[in-house]
Amino acid sequence: MGLLIGFTTILLVIAAGAALAHVGVLDSRSQRTLGEIAFFVASPALMVVTISEVHLEAAAANLIASSVSLGACFWAYVAIARLRWRLDTGALLIGALSASYVNAGNLGIAIAAYVVGDITVVVPTLLVQMLLVQPVALVVLDRVTGRGDGVRAAVRRLVTNPLTVAALLGLVLAVTGWRLPAPVLSPLELLAGAAIPLMLMSYGAALRLSPPVGRAGHNGEVLLVTGLKMAVMPVVAWLVGVGLGLDGPVLLGVVITAALPTAQNIFLHATRYRVGEDVARETILITTLASLPTALLVAVLLG
Repeated sequence: MGLLIGFTTILLVIAAGAALAHVGVLDSRSQRTLGEIAFFVASPALMVVTISEVHLEAAAANLIASSVSLGACFWAYVAIARLRWRLDTGALLIGALSASYVNAGNLGIAIAAYVVGDITVVVPTLLVQMLLVQPVALVVLDRVTGRGDGVRAAVRRLVTNPLTVAALLGLVLAVTGWRLPAPVLSPLELLAGAAIPLMLMSYGAALRLSPPVGRAGHNGEVLLVTGLKMAVMPVVAWLVGVGLGLDGPVLLGVVITAALPTAQNIFLHATRYRVGEDVARETILITTLASLPTALLVAVLLG
């Protein structure tokens, strides 16, 4: 019953965003505004509050399982796509990120909260992606495309990214055991409470406003990315998690996190560097539509 209530809650809020887009209350611009409010204000507050409460020793196995599943799908795509389509490095990198970089910061937090009952299960994945994978990927894209402003600018963007800053602050609090004073913590908690509704409504509006797929001429690449992301990655996460002795809500959280759709910021990077845009856009839409039934299946099997 708890799983049913959790998924029903998520679906209803997503449906509210889609309905607002359908009747014209939300358009593409306002949908992005909802997402930007979540990105710049509510989600960073949620990151600080959530990560500061993580017990890092207990999260080690989760971190390993998440990292191995991400790495397996990333390098599987690189190997297959390089042989099959002879892609250049930029397109190859965007495809590999699409196959492995999960939407843990938006949909993942909501699913963890309402299905697993513990937001902290997505924190290891968030840390690996935001503090390791994304910085390296942006430096590589700057270098191979020549469209960026150099390594220094890429690093500057990362250290001014509100989610990265919030994750680092939360990590410092978790490591040191420090606690924020009540006058600071209380408004952060209030803002954090707005993050999940904003994310889900923006997500629902984006689904309604998204263009049709299959017309860009990259169907083979999109199919490979989708298969790795929605099938291989959760299975690898489950195998590694079981091998490390994870069970119960922690194992459920690790596998559901791996089954999340491709993160939307991969498309932002693709458009910024003008490489792999079609693959990123279509993969995000397809994996987003497939993620909820996939997560429901995982929850039924492991919940």
